[in-house]
Amino acid sequence: MSAFLKVLRHQPLLWLLVAVPAVFVAERLHPEAHTFLFVLSVLAIVPLAALLSLATESVAAKTGDAIGGLLNATLGNLTELIISLAALRAGQYLLVKASIAGAIVTNSLFMLGAAFLLGGLKFQFQEFNRINARLQASLLFLATVALMIPSVVDVTDASQAVFVQELSVGLAVLLIVSYALGLLFSLRTHRELFAAAEHGGHDEETWPMPVALLTLAVVTVLVALVSEVFIESVQQAAASLGLTPAFVGFIVVALVGAAAEMVAAFSAARKNRLDLSVGIALGSAVQIALFVAPVLVLVSYIIGPAPMDLRFWPSAVAMILIAALTASLVTSGGRSAWFVGVLLLMVYLTFAMALYLLPPMGTVAAHP
Repeated sequence: MSAFLKVLRHQPLLWLLVAVPAVFVAERLHPEAHTFLFVLSVLAIVPLAALLSLATESVAAKTGDAIGGLLNATLGNLTELIISLAALRAGQYLLVKASIAGAIVTNSLFMLGAAFLLGGLKFQFQEFNRINARLQASLLFLATVALMIPSVVDVTDASQAVFVQELSVGLAVLLIVSYALGLLFSLRTHRELFAAAEHGGHDEETWPMPVALLTLAVVTVLVALVSEVFIESVQQAAASLGLTPAFVGFIVVALVGAAAEMVAAFSAARKNRLDLSVGIALGSAVQIALFVAPVLVLVSYIIGPAPMDLRFWPSAVAMILIAALTASLVTSGGRSAWFVGVLLLMVYLTFAMALYLLPPMGTVAAHP
């Protein structure tokens, strides 16, 4: 508790934690004030993300950057999964698929690019384990191929729709198996290949392990609860702000859902711990593509009004493919500088601008 109070005194951003109970009070008293709840929930998620970042750094300092990055990605994507399950239960398949595609693109372009930029502004060059980055990029490309196959099928009759649904279930199982084997390869059978690059910056004070783990558990639950309020208010708030459902799912929900991971990735980059940043960014994108999306397909048979498939609209698949190839290209050398981050961010901003001005609202996105 003393460590937590010490952090509160030295981190003014955490003073925004008062917004967390305010969200629940406002949601109970004024559930119709959607725009206000939307802004308040964002203000609540930001300090929770910062707190999650601090706890994750303490765990990573004792377990290593590889496991620390996986842990941060898993906890961050738990929020994404909870948000998607709520939307899935309500039958909002457009929002679910847009948030999945947006999370993959946001993590592999925006999060990775911003980490490269922030770290590069402090250090002229930064190094990271390129073998780990290449493995994550390869897994991401595998998931992109799996998403492309059902998305190019022209569903015009019932037999083709059944084919796409059965194919999606089979692909979901294959992707989950691939993700599990990837973890076995990187964390057990060939873990010596994935050691972090040598660098400084490990002398900062960390929390005791029990405090860090308890903080991770509590903050993850709070982020999930606040995210529920965010999802309930974001659609109406977006309509009042003139935003489309595709833009909201692809950009807004993805950015807010990944807030905790972003804070950790950016902080690690500024401390010259780029292995942790790359592990969080690419690891989170891979986990969304190879685990979260397939799980949603399988769970839709239980809680959804209709089964969900892996059929995305063409522009979303194209953006995921470009993001995977771009991430693979910029991480192949194992070194980074600030301008590499700028290039990644420019690709992401190109996508965001296109979605804002001409959102992909084709028939594929509207069906499960």
